[in-house]
Amino acid sequence: MTEVTRRAGMGLIVGAAALAATGAAEAAGTLFAHGVASGDPTPDSVVLWTRVTTTEPSLPVAWEVARDPGFRSVVRSGTVVARRDRDHTVKVVADGLAPGDRYHYRFRAAGQASAVGRSRTLPAGRLDRLGIALMSCASRSLGYFNTYGAAAKDPAIDFVLHTGDYIYEYGDDLLKQSDRFLQSADPPHETVTLEDYRRRHASHKADPQSQALHAAHPLIALWDDHEVANDSWVGGAENHQPGTEGAWAARRDAAIQAYYEWMPVRDPAAGGDPLEAWRTYRFGDLATMCTLETRLTARSQPVDYRLWKDRLRTVPERAAFLRDVLGDRSREMMSQRGKAALKAGLEASVAEKQPWRIIGNGTLLGRNFVPNLRRGGLRPEDHPELAFLDRYTDILWLAENDLPDTTGAWDGYAGARQAFYELCQGAGAKDLLVLTGDSHAFWCNRLADDAGVAMGVELGTAGVTMPSSFAMARFKPELIRTLDGLYTRHNSEVQWTDSNHCGYVRVVLGPDAATADFIGVDTSRSAADATVTLRRARVVRRNGGLALAG
Repeated sequence: MTEVTRRAGMGLIVGAAALAATGAAEAAGTLFAHGVASGDPTPDSVVLWTRVTTTEPSLPVAWEVARDPGFRSVVRSGTVVARRDRDHTVKVVADGLAPGDRYHYRFRAAGQASAVGRSRTLPAGRLDRLGIALMSCASRSLGYFNTYGAAAKDPAIDFVLHTGDYIYEYGDDLLKQSDRFLQSADPPHETVTLEDYRRRHASHKADPQSQALHAAHPLIALWDDHEVANDSWVGGAENHQPGTEGAWAARRDAAIQAYYEWMPVRDPAAGGDPLEAWRTYRFGDLATMCTLETRLTARSQPVDYRLWKDRLRTVPERAAFLRDVLGDRSREMMSQRGKAALKAGLEASVAEKQPWRIIGNGTLLGRNFVPNLRRGGLRPEDHPELAFLDRYTDILWLAENDLPDTTGAWDGYAGARQAFYELCQGAGAKDLLVLTGDSHAFWCNRLADDAGVAMGVELGTAGVTMPSSFAMARFKPELIRTLDGLYTRHNSEVQWTDSNHCGYVRVVLGPDAATADFIGVDTSRSAADATVTLRRARVVRRNGGLALAG
């Protein structure tokens, strides 16, 4: 991977000048208004990130990594030049670090110092405990970032896994339709251009609770769709109109450029494809995590239910639709290179007898079909909010026909899901711990392939701020709980779900078992990070696989 640094000789010259200019400035100044962040760790390195607010074409920025917060024991240092063509963002791969160690880091430029961030490298060798915060789906317009604030203070967390929708492309015209609207987006219109996406990322990084999270924990990140546009696939997106918004490839590339500029992730290797964003992380002898790219490298166009509403009138027609359309094996979610990387990561983990194989996954993997609401005691005529939601999601038609809740998740690519399971089985892995975002709801799912072979456990997180479709449609909490119960009883893979809350999942792994705490956070009333543990699940090894025990 490439470091955003200058040649060694020039770096020494500029670095000396930058450090001299900073003097003894210790407090974060206005130059570093977007905070600091770290992420994409290896056993001997981590990516450090910041951004300087300046009108200069370029500005030298010094960086330091130390073992102590007072920077008496500096272990790595250097200089990077913030340039206008990178939106004055700064990214450094700090290498030569020790495995599994915690570090402090900071930046200095033009007489000012950034906040001090904490980070850590991936552990090597024996590891008895690993804490991961699972989160996704954040919009500043629809709630305070209290989830970030709470996770920043969580002492059980070693790394944050953000499974996508780090930003949303929507403009105020759509966002203001929600009763949860809090503040205008920046820019206030839908993001389409490079400048648009840069501004949206900047608004998130400027948030104090976002800054607290990123300064506290290293980030492992994958993108989903809203980093570019809703329901994106390899050839376009539901929320992209070429006639008014230009070529899809131009918009996609602008969004991905801004993503690499503003996120603490490694830039592609020279000549590499920036869309191939999958990763493999090894956590000592305890776990391997493989993160997936399921949007921009191979995903086929999602099936549009609206084109099928008049064609599924009989049970045989529905069965054929599930088998031949959603189950079509030619419809992809992952590229061949992405699959090969996944298989290699799983095979290595199995060979080394690690107890945990974690999948960082964008959209729900478990089967989630809409239950028959009338049979469950919910008459739409008694609940006008159901009719309101039906205008946007066809929930009543889906309920009557026992169809998947969405074709945008793996349910809409059932053939690709089975191929995914077969790949994992071929690698010797039928004990997957899948960590998922996207749905704006919490999930505990038991996973199985088409033949009923157990494949592991899925833990899904609610949104950082994005409410579930039920909450967005202003359902009362009691009705949402009733619907959650109907979904749980109707779907054999779903053990528990909660669509009432935002928050994150704290996953703590040990050699023999893992616990998952589903942390609910109020994101609407004020910038306060009080939490409630909605549920604690335990994942145990059983019969060569994984099982939920509570």
